[in-house]
Amino acid sequence: MDDDVERAARKVRDVEQAVSQHVARSGPITGLASSPDGAVTVVATPGGPPQQIAVSAAALRMGPQGLAAEIMRIAEKAQRNASSRLHQTLERVVDPRELTELGFAREQDEDFGWQR
Repeated sequence: MDDDVERAARKVRDVEQAVSQHVARSGPITGLASSPDGAVTVVATPGGPPQQIAVSAAALRMGPQGLAAEIMRIAEKAQRNASSRLHQTLERVVDPRELTELGFAREQDEDFGWQR
């Protein structure tokens, strides 16, 4: 039993080190999303709050509630894009099924607007 625990602990350490090295090489992972008309653009991190929000003058015509709803919609898309980017980056060193279970799903056939 102790050998099994030791092997599992070693595997966790190895994966942790591989992920740390891989992320250090790739740099910060963010997702970028814009509304179809370009009025709202958001940069977000996987699982985190928006890092940047840009609003054009045209977006102000949406009114406060409309603009707030559009920012939230685009922020969620940017966060999904960032999570997908994280999944794509880490699936080289971590089982992709485990990444999906952790909430970092890889989106299919979409323009992600990824940034590093």
